Amino acid sequence: MASGEAAFIAALRGMAAHPAARGLADDCAVLEVGPESASLTLILTHDMMVEGVHWLPGQDPADVAWKLLATNLSDLAAKGAEPLGVLLGYTLAQDNARFAEGLGAALAHFGVPLLGGDTVRTPGPQTLGLTALGRATHRPVPSRSGARAGDGVWITGPVGAAMLGFEALSAGDSSANTTAYRRPVPRLGEGRALAPLVTAMMDISDGLLLDATRMAEASEVTLALDPEAIPLPAGLPGSRARDALSWGDDYELLFTLPPGTAPPCAAHRIGAVLPRGAAPLLLGGSPPEGPLGYEHC
Repeated sequence: MASGEAAFIAALRGMAAHPAARGLADDCAVLEVGPESASLTLILTHDMMVEGVHWLPGQDPADVAWKLLATNLSDLAAKGAEPLGVLLGYTLAQDNARFAEGLGAALAHFGVPLLGGDTVRTPGPQTLGLTALGRATHRPVPSRSGARAGDGVWITGPVGAAMLGFEALSAGDSSANTTAYRRPVPRLGEGRALAPLVTAMMDISDGLLLDATRMAEASEVTLALDPEAIPLPAGLPGSRARDALSWGDDYELLFTLPPGTAPPCAAHRIGAVLPRGAAPLLLGGSPPEGPLGYEHC
């Protein structure tokens, strides 16, 4: 029997028959509430982080709190949603006050209220969870599955800055800019502006190549990416360009637009949508070799 993350999610799909679950193939659940004439579309997402996996042991708890909130808000951004509030699942640690301080600052920065949650204690690594609730600002709510042949493929910003930040933080390089890794910024405004125009949209959390593959598979098309058009951070060595495409933690928005449609925000066209071919993803005309992104075993 197959094991690992993909197999477990496949097993859960049989339990997720409600339309709001979107077959567990999207960034968020999309729940219609109330009568059709005055319905509210809620967007719900939940992400977890584990010490030593998603942040470095000894890292500032205030940064961890910021990242926990930002990664969940990034999922809402991919749906063009307005955040309504969050619920926190928190494993008690030695510096709870510093985490609370950082969470308060992040909530204030993004204008999001804390609505509740739960706390536990464990002898193992600290594990955190956050549920974010949002309101759809446009219907139909964007998904991963709407890309069509002829569309352009776009991204809101560079990939690879989080990788450089992580490496500098791991090496103790205090002179380097590590903000992209420690305190990512979800593209909430861009997501709301793009929602009425895109045919598909998702955020880049597990690596551009892996997430582009997921979009292609959900849309039953092939995404052809131009490696020369993909924006990279200043100072990234040319030898690391391929690493940047699969490292992840960038939280930019990947989206597709119909021909002739210009994005209403800063963005880079990085490829085109083709009819489904032998491979879901092409990089410079060929299926990419090597790892595509981060996956739990």
